[in-house]
Amino acid sequence: MTGRLRAAVARRLGVDARALATFRVAVAAVVLADLALRTRFLRAFYTDAGVYPRSLLFEQYGAVGHLSLHALSGGPWVQAALFAATAVAALAMLAGYRTTPATLATALLVGSLHLRNPLVLNSGDTLLRMLFVWAVFAPLGERWSVDALRAERSPRERVLSVATTGLLAQVVVVYSVNAVLKLRGDQWLSGEAVRVVLQLDMFTILLGDVLAEVPALAVAFDHVWLAALTASVLLVVLTGWARAAFAGLFAAMHAGMFVSMQLAVFPLVSIAALVPFLPPAFWDRLPGWRALPVVGERPLDAYARRVDSVLPALALPSLPPAVGRAKDCGIPAVLAVVLAGLLVWNAAAVTPVAVPEVGPVDDQPEPRWSMFAPAPMGTDLWVVPPATLDDGSRVDAFRDGPVTWDEPPDVAGSYPSSRWRKYAANVRRLDDPAVSGAFADYLCTRAGERHDAEVASVSVFVVEQRVRLDGPDPTERVELASKRCPTS
Repeated sequence: MTGRLRAAVARRLGVDARALATFRVAVAAVVLADLALRTRFLRAFYTDAGVYPRSLLFEQYGAVGHLSLHALSGGPWVQAALFAATAVAALAMLAGYRTTPATLATALLVGSLHLRNPLVLNSGDTLLRMLFVWAVFAPLGERWSVDALRAERSPRERVLSVATTGLLAQVVVVYSVNAVLKLRGDQWLSGEAVRVVLQLDMFTILLGDVLAEVPALAVAFDHVWLAALTASVLLVVLTGWARAAFAGLFAAMHAGMFVSMQLAVFPLVSIAALVPFLPPAFWDRLPGWRALPVVGERPLDAYARRVDSVLPALALPSLPPAVGRAKDCGIPAVLAVVLAGLLVWNAAAVTPVAVPEVGPVDDQPEPRWSMFAPAPMGTDLWVVPPATLDDGSRVDAFRDGPVTWDEPPDVAGSYPSSRWRKYAANVRRLDDPAVSGAFADYLCTRAGERHDAEVASVSVFVVEQRVRLDGPDPTERVELASKRCPTS
């Protein structure tokens, strides 16, 4: 009986080593893609000349803000160097070179980057950080890595540990908590929630604009998604191809979000998080990298050893045997406590128990996973910042065009990126003069660099449009800041 129970638990909480390898590659690739997207606005988001200078970070977060390496300097070159260091660490993680140190370095640098400007973060960033907590302690380099190619022993086929359990439990917790929160509202049960989301033009792109015109499909998507979230515990209950199919359903839903809505890396992180659920039967059907033409014929193990001899060693220094044994015993115990804390913390999200706030950005603590729950936001918004030049003319300081209060033809496209849309929404929600004033200061500088005339003043407005499925959507102008611009 004990043997059968142990085997049943292993089948559900163990992770195929090939799944861990693919998860490693997917997470590292997401980090690299996200870095590339953030680099376009490095000065705006991560320097003292941008919308969130370090003085504002320290004022709002105190000593916590000083934990960010990116807060050591407000200069663009320091930020560029840290971005480059993150990319190098992520590339090492992707290749599986010194996998554990590379994963740890990537996790610390990504966490530092997120802490530098919390106003541009979403649930995908939170999930990515939580996945790194477990990834650092999971044997991600066991297969399909430089480490595996130069290893002397044969790789394990399957891994069962507190870290792999945490990877699986983290995903189920996100979905389960979100399901409970959605079930507290009426819109998800009635099928109207996705229709409302698709009417928020600041989110919808590509397929989302098409689905918004087909209410029946939006209602069907609502019901399927809510049912999947409610039954998400089956991700660990099912085994074999049934589990693969159920994980595939979630991945397909997130892929649909990726081509329908501007959500930054959230859909990609979510798809990467589902990879460890794929069972051995799935990986056994794949041909493997040895079947690849040309690549499979190369002596990759010899190349791996050559890489190891050329590149600087990133491995952590070896520990004395006694310390190593203590580490082997202590880390699983610590991870077990972290896992228990994760479950308790998220349980507090679905009970009346009060949980302390963690900062000014979120209305609720981060692990509450309240994405569009218990009901989606019902207000669209776009930014209108009129800048008055010394010659009396007025320009849009955000888009460099004429000032217009009308709804843009493409509200999502009126923002340079989804990070800017998230930033604008947080500035409006916080309604903090220091935050909106920093935005106005940045726009003063930006407008001055793009026009020959001096910029006399800048005002920052958002136009809010209430979404109504049964009638016209009314709009309202809200002034967030008004500043005189310094003259040169």
